[in-house]
Amino acid sequence: MSATPPVVPEPVHAAAPRPRRGWLRQGVLLALAMACGVLVANNPFRPSSENPDATARGYLRFKEILSYVDRDYADSVDTEGLADYAVGQMLEKLDPHSVYIPARDRQKTDAFLQSDYDGVGIEFNLFRDTMTVVAPLSGGPAEQAGVQPGDQILSIGGKRVSGAHLSTARLSELLRGPRGSSLTVELRRRPLGRNLSVSIARSRIANSSIDAAYLVDDQTGYIKVSRFASNTYDEFKAALVDLRRQGLTRLVLDLRGNPGGYLDRATRLADEFIGGSRKIVYTDGKGEQYDSQTYAKVAGEFEEGALVVLVDEGSASAAEVVAGALQDHDRAILVGRRTFGKGLVQQPITLSDGGELRLTIARYYTPAGRSIQKPYGANYAEYSADVANRAARGELVSADSIKFAKELRFRTDHGRTVYGGGGITPDVFVARDSIAHSAYYTRLLSHGVARAFALNFYQGHKAELEGLRFEQFNATFRISDAQLTSLAAQAAQDGVRADAGTVHRCAPLLRNQLKAYIARSAYGTVAYYTVLREQDQELQRALHAVSDSSAQLALLGK
Repeated sequence: MSATPPVVPEPVHAAAPRPRRGWLRQGVLLALAMACGVLVANNPFRPSSENPDATARGYLRFKEILSYVDRDYADSVDTEGLADYAVGQMLEKLDPHSVYIPARDRQKTDAFLQSDYDGVGIEFNLFRDTMTVVAPLSGGPAEQAGVQPGDQILSIGGKRVSGAHLSTARLSELLRGPRGSSLTVELRRRPLGRNLSVSIARSRIANSSIDAAYLVDDQTGYIKVSRFASNTYDEFKAALVDLRRQGLTRLVLDLRGNPGGYLDRATRLADEFIGGSRKIVYTDGKGEQYDSQTYAKVAGEFEEGALVVLVDEGSASAAEVVAGALQDHDRAILVGRRTFGKGLVQQPITLSDGGELRLTIARYYTPAGRSIQKPYGANYAEYSADVANRAARGELVSADSIKFAKELRFRTDHGRTVYGGGGITPDVFVARDSIAHSAYYTRLLSHGVARAFALNFYQGHKAELEGLRFEQFNATFRISDAQLTSLAAQAAQDGVRADAGTVHRCAPLLRNQLKAYIARSAYGTVAYYTVLREQDQELQRALHAVSDSSAQLALLGK
């Protein structure tokens, strides 16, 4: 696997539940896809004997030059920094996903794929340089200490954080710490008109990779998998079994924005859907030691029944392994847009300095033989701009803009044509919502304006909301025109300006997003996703596909 993503907020979904879509996701999606990928087991380093002389000459050349620079260069230099830079440039020359992680960054990069961490369990929003609690995690230390949605955090452990211009990552670090240690947090709770000092004992916090799992109706389940972390398979299996007990007979599996992770967790998840001993994925490397073939092994929990998988340009690596296997075996209908196209496998190698080399050692292929890795392009910058280039070509709004190479044509189990050459192309194309990706809408979300507005509303109407069941709230609650006008005015004060026409075009999505944020604080994560579903075009198309049996058979070639 290549470098793991940057510091994850406390908790990993500190800004979660995440906004559905937006141009702000482009950099994040690319960073996660680059960073996450597919991780394989660490093997002892065995130097190649094919070209030892050239390797020795290159090593001596670099050592000699670095020594001269350190000793004789006109100004003082950071030789370690220069070495890190040189290593980075060398690995970039190989492929976009081989990477060196310095020892100081390993803990941060590894956190993304861990199943738990030590902290207090607070999901927060950062707006106008003030932390506001979106929700304490259910059963976590913060909730037990009395922290409530809407509380503003003024100081952490005696360190002033309100107005201190600290990043989300830094604030998350302050909340984390050794299990059993105590942390004092100063809060402002608006109704009280005074500050509170709360002592919280840190404990183990589950870092779930299943964002949501619930029944949409009596038969249709929905499970969103955000990444393939160490505990993903166990979490997924538990969620699937629970939904089956509730009556699930058809399922929508949401892999949108999933950047990948551990390969074995992904293949075990796919095995829950694929019967017999059919192939799930295979890898092909320079030597036989890096060649592997993975097959279905167990009697899965859901090998029969309608299955739809949601994918988009943020679905990468291990997520593509799952999607490609299910498509090749005609087990699922894929809905959405072409996936990222990351088909290189990285091996993590611990180095003597405590750093880690994540080196590409193989390519992976779907059961039909498709290599998912997209072309590298002329340079790293071109590779990084791929998703933006897809948008420029119109591929994100029109299926006709996707060009396939005829020589990369493959067949599924039932003879359907699928293509290799970069990413997995879905069976049902859904154009990206242009309003959801408009500059104004995404800036409202990225600046925290919409969430802050919703938290203020929740604080001011907490008693009323507590008197409503979620079903009543969802059926009757609506964001008014006056509230949208107030939001736009508040956004303008924070530099997010728009004319009346822009606000009007975004109104349906804004009403829905604000309602979802309020539901998150008042009723929890499932309520959030239930509200968002109303404006989620891709999910609506998936729900239609999973419930239409005749369309399923036609699309799957049965």
